[in-house]
Amino acid sequence: GALVVLGSTAFSVGAQTTFDGLVYANYHLGLTRDSSLTPASQPNNFDVNRVHLTWRNLSDNGVSVRLTLDMDGRSAASNQLSMRVKFAHVSWNPKGSALKWKFGQQPVPIVGFIEDMYGYRMQGPVAIDGYRYQAAGDFGFAVEGGYRAEGLNFAAGVFNGENFFGAPGDHRKDVAARVSLRLKGTDDSSKTGGLRLTGYASVGAPTDGGSRHRALLLLSYATKRYTIAGEFAGTTDSTAGSANMPGTFVSLWGTYQKPDSPWGFMARLDRLDRNTDLSPAVATLASSVQTRVITGVSYRMAKALRVLVD
Repeated sequence: GALVVLGSTAFSVGAQTTFDGLVYANYHLGLTRDSSLTPASQPNNFDVNRVHLTWRNLSDNGVSVRLTLDMDGRSAASNQLSMRVKFAHVSWNPKGSALKWKFGQQPVPIVGFIEDMYGYRMQGPVAIDGYRYQAAGDFGFAVEGGYRAEGLNFAAGVFNGENFFGAPGDHRKDVAARVSLRLKGTDDSSKTGGLRLTGYASVGAPTDGGSRHRALLLLSYATKRYTIAGEFAGTTDSTAGSANMPGTFVSLWGTYQKPDSPWGFMARLDRLDRNTDLSPAVATLASSVQTRVITGVSYRMAKALRVLVD
């Protein structure tokens, strides 16, 4: 026997339907010679590393639909840019309720929250996403809500755990939750504004067993002019029959937007240790502590166009 839950929804084009696009185009110049190139030289290329195309449709009864197509990098087989479905979910926000229920391929509780606060996804992913501990989306069922003008907001759900680009896997599921509390207000009254303490945790297992656990604490202070934040995370990973591999990362960053000016600034420092139990004699990217420093200056040329040199 089987329990099967089926659903369907339809798009309609009207006053409550929106379409938007997002493109990250880049020019990359390597500062050192790359010996893998023929002849050995500094990398020097134009490219497009991200495209999002999003449709949203909202009905009168609080039901909404979102579809996002995502172009992310080149296919290894053809070396061509390829599109895939990143988000495809239906949401229900009952009238008069602070809760929104989501079903389908959707954002996970933490990555988009940090990206909205950071504001520089164009430069690269935030730490928990960039180091492949948590992708931006997954298949699942979730609920989110906000109270007291977003002084407290949260999101929680049950997900496949294999991310939006992975196969469903086995019967195992990941449970993930985020809670964010505003400790002090500022001129930024959004869900990420003010002096905030945010906690996130996910508990799960990869396909065929093992452990896949994440815990993250985020302390942030956000105004309309600048944001300062520190992320502190611990991770545990293993496969069936193997010992747990404990890891940690710290990401400290700040952004500044000059008032009444198109100029902005960002700086970020990451420290990643994928396995705190190892002290290898030979340094490798898989086992050694890694430190990354990023700085940049941005200029908004128009409402929908911003350029970053980093």
